[in-house]
Amino acid sequence: MGQLREKMKADLKLRRYRARTVGEYLRCARKFVEYHGRRAEEMGEREVQQFLLYLIDERRVSAANQKMHVAAIKFLYGVTLDRPELAVRFPWPRVPMRKLPDILDRSEVERLLEAVESIKHRGVLMTAYAAGMRIREACSLKTTDIDSGRGLIHIRDGKRGRDRFVMLSPRLLAFLREYWKQTRPTGPELFPGQTAGQSVSPEAVRCALRKAVARAGIKKHVTPHVLRHCFATHLLERGADIRTIQVLLGHGSIRTTARYTQVSARHIAGTKSPLDSSRKGPRTTR
Repeated sequence: MGQLREKMKADLKLRRYRARTVGEYLRCARKFVEYHGRRAEEMGEREVQQFLLYLIDERRVSAANQKMHVAAIKFLYGVTLDRPELAVRFPWPRVPMRKLPDILDRSEVERLLEAVESIKHRGVLMTAYAAGMRIREACSLKTTDIDSGRGLIHIRDGKRGRDRFVMLSPRLLAFLREYWKQTRPTGPELFPGQTAGQSVSPEAVRCALRKAVARAGIKKHVTPHVLRHCFATHLLERGADIRTIQVLLGHGSIRTTARYTQVSARHIAGTKSPLDSSRKGPRTTR
């Protein structure tokens, strides 16, 4: 894409898109141009439709993946090429509702964490569960983000660039102090990676988690994000109000948080049926 790529990159940065999103948009736009082997300026709605059908029929991409490509192409034409009248005609895909995640009970979480071999990877996963963090947020923590005096963890530059505070579990603090004694990280990163000045990568933690799941004999589908789901569900089951959970998770909308009411078995089982409110029970004889 050459100069067009650089212009699109600058347009994205000027609008304060996050680095990861900039990379994804540029990657999707490049795939579109390479598929046709023509300059983007020479193409239009027909070529975009052909490319999207290729993604669906041949690449078998998910609706969410298709949505990312559409967003990138809309930006390319609507902003960088200044053809907004064309960009509005590119259809957004219908993204199906996400399936309810598998939720580990507390004993399964304990068993899973015990099965993580590396104390550093265990620290990342324990922190993610204890505070409901996204895996990138947990990996990126600095030692100065742990405020033991106030009992808080400062999450910086979370999703959509938001900062927030979450609780610092006393048990987690004790673990992190022991972890510090054993590893003595030299930089500001709480969980340093292999390269000096960088945090441990989320992929390294995911790999450690997959091994721990197998070692613990857990048959459910478990990812680092499942631990975040477990955090929210377990809080709900213990009586935390949904607004508090929303703030802790950093959700922009209460509707996103409300879906945890669908996955809490204890919350559902503890809800009184209207049948039980009836004064008289049903007849059992004719």
